[in-house]
Amino acid sequence: MSAPLTPAAALRRIAFLLERAREPSYRVQAFRTAAAVVDGLDEDALDLKIRTNTLKDLKGVGPKTAAVVVQAHKGEVPEYLAKLEQELAELVPMADDVAAFRAQLKGDLHSHSDWSDGGSPIREMAEATIALGHEYLALTDHSPRLTVANGLSAARLEKQLDVVAELNGELAPFRILTGIEVDINVDGSLDQTDELLGRLDVVVASVHSELRAPKAQMTERMLTAIANPHTDVLGHCTGRLVIGRRQRDGTQKPRPESEFDAEAVFGACVEFGTAVEINSRPERLDPPRRLLTLANELGAEFAIDTDAHAPGQLDWQYNGVERAIECGVEPNRVINTKSANELLTWIG
Repeated sequence: MSAPLTPAAALRRIAFLLERAREPSYRVQAFRTAAAVVDGLDEDALDLKIRTNTLKDLKGVGPKTAAVVVQAHKGEVPEYLAKLEQELAELVPMADDVAAFRAQLKGDLHSHSDWSDGGSPIREMAEATIALGHEYLALTDHSPRLTVANGLSAARLEKQLDVVAELNGELAPFRILTGIEVDINVDGSLDQTDELLGRLDVVVASVHSELRAPKAQMTERMLTAIANPHTDVLGHCTGRLVIGRRQRDGTQKPRPESEFDAEAVFGACVEFGTAVEINSRPERLDPPRRLLTLANELGAEFAIDTDAHAPGQLDWQYNGVERAIECGVEPNRVINTKSANELLTWIG
């Protein structure tokens, strides 16, 4: 590790690593809770708690988390964190070509926070992204139509923009890109006002409803959305789920691909400068290899994204990188190998 971490950042880094190692959620949450508690203390209050050995009197801080706080406050690497870093370093490394490709990614263009259906605050998602070595993260919480995912109304999205602006001031040079995963309505329109979409850095447009619609109808719906000048990335294009997953309202079963004219859709992405997302979520891995290969052959550009709903999931990009390599996608065709300024120029 390079620069010393603050106590709260060290606690969040541990939570991130525990999640990556697939530790039980209650262990992960214990460190996130402690980080939130420490964040609520100013420097003098934290000093007093450490000097009087009363950190553990705080609700949400236990012996392990208190030890991390004390050591990080001294400018040391906490022993618990160092041990985790060492254990994860001993895991089987990625293949050289995957690691080299992954190292060229400068950010992630699809992520969710607890403002919609994610499980963590925006700051935690950003700090986990920084820990991965990225320069930016696009925050793309859901649009209002997706009520099951607590989609953001126009008013809530405007408030989020203010929060992101403040965080960017604190986290610079790292940058949170403002964004949205906007629902593609049945008629192909986008589920947010043109004025607000125009203010965002990144717009990921995805189909979330009526996924079994007839092929011609789904094709027209997607073509209309791709042609919309606000659409930057076409999210998880087939909507498939290759494995079931747990959700707040129960378990979701595997789901087949939506049917659409892939040549027409990917051709439109080339024509209108819309990137095709390579979604890295293990239950999605979308598009399938045959469609990813087709999109590549047609000359599309891509965004390798995690669709992360928690900090540990931000490390899933290697899934997308592996599939990109298998299907012949070169790094120079992936828009999130660009710096933030280059990316915004490409989008603009």
